Amino acid sequence: MSETNRIEYKQELTDSLEKEVVSFLNYKEGGVIYIGIDKAGKTAGVVDSDGDQLKIKDRLKHNIAPSCMGLFDVVSEQKDGLEIIKLIVASGSEKPYFLKKYGMTEKGCYIRIGTASEPMPQKMIDALFAKRTRNSISKIKSNQQELSFEQLKIGIKR
Repeated sequence: MSETNRIEYKQELTDSLEKEVVSFLNYKEGGVIYIGIDKAGKTAGVVDSDGDQLKIKDRLKHNIAPSCMGLFDVVSEQKDGLEIIKLIVASGSEKPYFLKKYGMTEKGCYIRIGTASEPMPQKMIDALFAKRTRNSISKIKSNQQELSFEQLKIGIKR
């Protein structure tokens, strides 16, 4: 099986992991990253699956904004008698996601195009940010709809 728009292979845990995760978070369908499989789809395996899974969780937690916690899962699997890591990434709802150290710039925001993670144009970054929903006080709906200003009036009179 070869790489697709939703599948990425990494022979080992590399520095570009966060970039790949950001591109899947910003992609409409998310994606899956297999660590321990080379670009040709040949199983290489990982040496320390437990340790690598912890590193992955920590790196994604600390290096990507907004928070992507709850949008990915890291699992260990067996393939061809070797242990590999499967990183499942959902499409995020707070796009654009970006690498914290570069911010919301073309160096920090990526999107999946075919089998590549490409820098997102600034115009796309700005458009996605403008669409992002925010929890502002004006959008919070009160459970109690029979509201009056009686308590406010009492408070002002004191």
